[in-house]
Order: sequence, then C-alpha cells, then structure tokens
Amino acid sequence: MKYAKAILLILTVSLIGLTLSSCVGPDSRDTKLSVEKKKDESIIQKAHEQPPEKDLNLETGETQKKSNQDVTLEGKISMTDAQKSELSQQAVPTQSAPITATQATIQTAKGNITVKLYADSAPNTVQNFLTKAKSGYYENLTFHRVESWVIQGGDPQGNGTGGGSMPTELSQVPFKIGSLGVARGGNIQISNDSQFFICTDDCSWLTGQYTNFGEVIEGFEVAKQIAIGDKILKISYQ
Repeated sequence: MKYAKAILLILTVSLIGLTLSSCVGPDSRDTKLSVEKKKDESIIQKAHEQPPEKDLNLETGETQKKSNQDVTLEGKISMTDAQKSELSQQAVPTQSAPITATQATIQTAKGNITVKLYADSAPNTVQNFLTKAKSGYYENLTFHRVESWVIQGGDPQGNGTGGGSMPTELSQVPFKIGSLGVARGGNIQISNDSQFFICTDDCSWLTGQYTNFGEVIEGFEVAKQIAIGDKILKISYQ
C-alpha cells in the first residue's frame, strides 16, 4: 500500500511538471511566424538596396519589372547597335557618278570665260569644281580680288575667307597667262575647295606651288575686264 501511494505521488508530480512545461515553452506557431517575418524583412531590405526598374508596354498597358542589370545591359546593347550602324554608314559613303566634262564656262555680266579642264593632272579638283557648278554653288558669288596679274572669285563669304578645304594636287604643269588655279593658305598641302583664280598676266612662279587645273581657251578679254564685285552668274560645263 505504501509503495502504491509513493508511485501515485511520483506520477502525479511528473504530470504536473509536463503540464507546466507545455504552458510556458515556445509555441511552434510563434516560431514559424517569427522566421517568416524575418524572411519578409530581408526581402524588403534587398528591394530597397536594388529597386526594380519598370518598362511600360504602351500597346497592352502591362508593366513588366526588370532588374537594374537588365536595363543596363539593354542600354549598352542599344548603344552598340547604333554605333555599328553609324560606322557602317561611314564605311560605305554615298558617292555620285563622276562628271565627265572637259570644259566649263564661267558666265558673267561682261561675257563668258571658257576654260579647258585638266582632269589628268588634277582629277579631284576638277570633279569638285564640276560638282559645285552642277549644284549651282557658284551662282551670284563674286570676284573679290582683282590685281594686275590675277582675278579671284568663288568665295561664299565674298572676302577671301570662305570655303572649305581639300588636298592640294601639285603637278609640274606650268602656270602661264590664262591658267586656272586654286587658292590656298600657308599650308601647301591644303587648298581651298571653292576659291579659284585666273592668271591675266605672267604667273610662272606658281608652278609646283598651287593646283593648276585648267586654262582659258575663250573669253580671255572678258577675264581682263573683270572688276571687284562682279558676279559669277553661273558656271556650266561641256
């Protein structure tokens, strides 16, 4: 009987201890909620550190999220494509067919001056001159320089400061009375691409120093009458 009471007492104490332990211990549901909360907070923190970029599809109105990395890569790819396209256009420039003409006529209010063109010794200069003539570039430009031995015109500014540049085509074709040349500055390798001159007197010292691309074959008396400010009405070619 005594043993039975002792065993009953031990069982009772053990049962009470288990009950109390279950009441004060951590609930598994609370633990799960705590872990999920920390996970959510971690995701939110990462979102703040790397905010997503949005790309709006205007046709459907749908918004798609893209990471910063995706947007950066797309930007680089887009720029690269544009650069390749630009380089491709530069590598294959549009070229018009060369103008085949052996003569040109400078029309002025005082008459016409016809020149023979030296396509063999100055091919690029001749093409540049003919191309400008064809486009009407020289129409109503003036002769801005007239001296005892030369007349010079074709400057879009009208004062000797205008025009672009092009490589000088030097040759040993002698400059003489009636020669058609190209103006240039101090650099012998670079000539003006629009200003031309006609020698109305001896100019032999220019040989090998300036581009010589033609000579007057008709209307030399007109060239001798040109004064500063006279206009080039038109340049045609044959």
